[in-house]
Amino acid sequence: MKIILTHEVSGLGAAGEVVDVKDGYARNYLIPRNFAIRWTKGGEKDVEQIRRARKIHEIATIEQANEIKAQLEGVKVRLAVRSGDAGRLFGSVTPADVASAIKASGGPEVDKRRIELGSPIKTLGAHTTSVRLHPEVAAKVNVEVISA
Repeated sequence: MKIILTHEVSGLGAAGEVVDVKDGYARNYLIPRNFAIRWTKGGEKDVEQIRRARKIHEIATIEQANEIKAQLEGVKVRLAVRSGDAGRLFGSVTPADVASAIKASGGPEVDKRRIELGSPIKTLGAHTTSVRLHPEVAAKVNVEVISA
């Protein structure tokens, strides 16, 4: 099935690209989560709007991405969440939680869609997350999850 990506999807492509994927992947994952729309002749016009919007939000150069990477890796991020007695969280930490904690810690504003949690964070302690700033630059951010 041909689709138009509306958001960057790891391993698939960037926003505004037209890609072919299996029907089930598109129907059951990409389209319901608004990561993509079906490709149509009329939808081809939307591709240019998506690309323009992406250019506004993306980091233009590798140098700029490296500067933000240095800022992110220098910030000590602490995230206070509710937890039980054994150190297990009530729920889990989401990329939106990490993005707001980075901003609250004095770091640069980061789009939550660029934060990759290797696995869900469900325990207290130190965890490492990755932030994709540019196709060639990713920052490692250490997040300390503490009990609230």
